[in-house]
Amino acid sequence: MDGRLQVFTGNSNPALARSIVAHLNLNLGRAIVGTFKNGETRVQLEENVRGSDVFVVQSLTTPVDHHLMELLLMIDALRRASAQRVTAVIPYYGYAKQEKKTTGREPISAKLVANLIVTAGANRVLTMDLHAPAIEGFFDIPVDHLQAGPMLADHFRGQGLKNVVVVSPDAGGVGRANKFRERIGAGLAIIAKQRPEPDVSEVVEMVGDVGGKQAIIFDDMISTGGTLAEAAKTLKERGATSVIACATHGIFAGNALELIGDSVMEEVMVTDTIPAPKEAAAARISQLSVAPLFAEAIIRIHKDLSLSALFT
Repeated sequence: MDGRLQVFTGNSNPALARSIVAHLNLNLGRAIVGTFKNGETRVQLEENVRGSDVFVVQSLTTPVDHHLMELLLMIDALRRASAQRVTAVIPYYGYAKQEKKTTGREPISAKLVANLIVTAGANRVLTMDLHAPAIEGFFDIPVDHLQAGPMLADHFRGQGLKNVVVVSPDAGGVGRANKFRERIGAGLAIIAKQRPEPDVSEVVEMVGDVGGKQAIIFDDMISTGGTLAEAAKTLKERGATSVIACATHGIFAGNALELIGDSVMEEVMVTDTIPAPKEAAAARISQLSVAPLFAEAIIRIHKDLSLSALFT
């Protein structure tokens, strides 16, 4: 790209955006992103983007619909202002749980959101740990899918943990957990669960030996906290000496912080793809920043370099 590199952000995660541009040694693009008195979203760019390679950082966090609209309007404004290329940087992709029909007469919301982003004018997407990897195929534009696993593994390797077992909290996350345990040199256990209704989970059985071991539950997201709390209780009952949890996205919906705070887990580590609530520290929740990884990905995209090294 011959054009300038510029980074803008909406209101979903400005702290992460500021950290990314700090690693890039840039200033955050100036824009008004607010709300009109009638409740409609207002966007106005306050600097020239003609011919620029522009990246818009926006996680689809609560309120999801409002932050999605901010993203769409910013992309549209950048396209109409003649930006050479617009990349939607979506650290957390909302509506990812609705990537298929589980019963009749349901929407495939993740596909609809992908269509909206492409229709708004995005040329490519940069995201992290999609809840369903198949969502990448919903886009008809290039998608760069980063993974937080290597960064989280490096963090735990530096903790000097001994006799560790990595636990997948459900069968769908076995592949993800297996890669993580290979990076830190640990064993693997799997918890089988069922969902009698949305956002409610029940532990059915567990495969693997956790007796006398330090257990690390590894998942892509923490939503209501119910799965984690039940999994941690099961691990303790099976003889685990300690239980730690880590995940890429910390959503903490409903009474998740209360459930986690009352659980047997010693620590919960998430990344800053979603801003942590003020009460997170009291629930033994800590954050690891993914800003360096996103900054490296942005500079590689801007310079048309390979991103493969960041995926391993």
